[in-house]
Amino acid sequence: MKNNINWNFDNTYSKLPEPFREIINPVKVKNPKLILLNESLAKDLNLDFSEISQSELSAIFTGNELPKNSNSIAQAYAGHQFGHFTMLGDGRAVLIGEHVSKNNHRYDIQFKG
Repeated sequence: MKNNINWNFDNTYSKLPEPFREIINPVKVKNPKLILLNESLAKDLNLDFSEISQSELSAIFTGNELPKNSNSIAQAYAGHQFGHFTMLGDGRAVLIGEHVSKNNHRYDIQFKG
């Protein structure tokens, strides 16, 4: 699969000490289908999906296949939500990396399930 589509990952969160993150892979999805591709956003991010099949895009956007140089983690969450201090996985997403665009803007690329 050609899934290095101009991805430019700089994975600073994965370099945090272990209590702040956990290495984790997205849960595989059976028979994913692409419904919509935001081509304007892809262009803004300097990502070129023009030579990628819909099945390959579905695999990438569901986390079944991870882009080259991505680094899949979950970030820790700490708070007092149970009446005492606790650290949990944050439950918001699996972060696969921070994509740096051609304009040097940084975007978190995440999967939420």
